[in-house]
Amino acid sequence: IICSFKKSCHSPLRKVASVARSRAFRDKEGKVLLEGRRLICDALSAGAAPQMLFFSAVERLQELPLDKLQQAKLIKVRYEDMKTWSDLVTPQGVIAIFSKPDASRLVFPKDARLQSVPLFLLCDNIRDAGNLGTILRCAAAAGCDSVLLTKGCVDAWEPKVLRSAMGAHFRLQVFPNLDWDEISKHLPKDVVVHVADNNSSFLKSPVSGQTENGTSDEYSESDSDEESNELSLPCLKPQVYFESWAQRSTALVIGGEMHGLSLEALRLAEETEGKRLFVPMAPGVESLSSAMAASILLFEGRRQLLLLLDKTRCKNSG
Repeated sequence: IICSFKKSCHSPLRKVASVARSRAFRDKEGKVLLEGRRLICDALSAGAAPQMLFFSAVERLQELPLDKLQQAKLIKVRYEDMKTWSDLVTPQGVIAIFSKPDASRLVFPKDARLQSVPLFLLCDNIRDAGNLGTILRCAAAAGCDSVLLTKGCVDAWEPKVLRSAMGAHFRLQVFPNLDWDEISKHLPKDVVVHVADNNSSFLKSPVSGQTENGTSDEYSESDSDEESNELSLPCLKPQVYFESWAQRSTALVIGGEMHGLSLEALRLAEETEGKRLFVPMAPGVESLSSAMAASILLFEGRRQLLLLLDKTRCKNSG
């Protein structure tokens, strides 16, 4: 391990700040910043490659698996300096720069993979970092196979996303910045794609803006080059979330609260004969947050898939 102890190290500190705050820098340099012992340990356990690690005290360094840091440059800095460029109110005294992880090459915890179900999450235009992080955390907890993020989403490696996700990036595959023609490459051929309806009812009302035939008046503009007169709003049958919808490989699309679902998402659901799932709510409540809707639907999807698996096992054993 190469150790470099310095009281002041302005160039590396500037690089840390750039990685933390600039998506363009992260994309160009292929680097991400992870702060805190738990997140760094999760990344190391998954096989992510550390390049540089800053620590404020030797005790903080000794809390990490040193055998997995042999290729990283270790730099000791003053805790006061670390506080100036940390996003945390109370920094933990350890920050690392990693090569941007490739989800297809990470090694995920065995217990997480054994508990996974054929449930895929598509995040469509999720722009709020805290929401996306919470959604990723829910996806990991629900045992999703993977999470696919469209190009309209906030960067999955934003520091706020990482903090909110609580290590989810290293418990399941997260594929960011995907075009819609790339989405299908990450899904099984027999998948059924459903979309989440965050509104309280499927009947047309001033609140929900939806029509009786299951379509919605609210969707984001398509990124395609088709003429507007060629665009047609897909017709998706509405269905309450606790009725049967996850009976084989299943994908769920969660739209952003500001921009909603894209036309591509609605079309993909229509092509796979998916539904528009909604959660009945008390009158006067406008909608659920994206993260709350994702949590309810993902755990219900998991319940249905596990129930189906149990029935299959009983049938085969009988």
